[in-house]
Amino acid sequence: MSSVFDCRDEAQLLAGMRHARQAIARGELVVLPTDTVYGVAADAFSPAAVQRLLDAKGRGRDMPPPVLVAGQDTLAALVEEIPEPVQRLVDRFWPGGLTIVLPAQPSLSWDLGETQGTVAVRMPDRRIALELLAETGPLAVSSANLTGRDAAIIAADAEAMLGDSVAVYLEEGYSETGIPSTIVDATSLVGSAADEKPVVRILREGAVTREQLEEVLGDLLEPAEQPGDVAPDEGADGAE
Repeated sequence: MSSVFDCRDEAQLLAGMRHARQAIARGELVVLPTDTVYGVAADAFSPAAVQRLLDAKGRGRDMPPPVLVAGQDTLAALVEEIPEPVQRLVDRFWPGGLTIVLPAQPSLSWDLGETQGTVAVRMPDRRIALELLAETGPLAVSSANLTGRDAAIIAADAEAMLGDSVAVYLEEGYSETGIPSTIVDATSLVGSAADEKPVVRILREGAVTREQLEEVLGDLLEPAEQPGDVAPDEGADGAE
């Protein structure tokens, strides 16, 4: 039986955070508000918990979840390298609605799915999410919905889709924007061959616009697709 806590009530907030921490420690799932949409979270370092997250959403291992972190120090521990242009993105847009894909730190013992050696990382801009992350460490977090359905913008919508597969629901009212994060692939900035021009690719446009990214990256941002180009399938409901 799931527990639902209205975090707009201080007493319920304290109880909800305690139950959420305990659920994560047990390898269970938690739905929490972020600054974009509601996310369903699991311990990023528990393969069983990550698989439980994928199963709850009806997703395969070919669509691994992103990882939310509480700060830049944790990013440095999770990725192989933070190139200078990525540091500029982080300084400008974190905390906020930008998910960055980079090569993962090879020494990490985790299993997020078929990541091809990469990890998608974001620092959210929401008090509840940041406080939980500060206590649990990095969490694998995907949008709180069944695959193919719209992302939940209130915990009640997530509960209607995910039901008892989630142990704890943290309700904080409607999401501020309901717009998922923008996802960029910056892997080519790490270890590119001398004859290759590194670029940052937009995998999904969302809370951070192309124009905002161009202001920071300039010509490092891959040009926009021209009419008639076929966009790759990036799993649009993948990240919160």
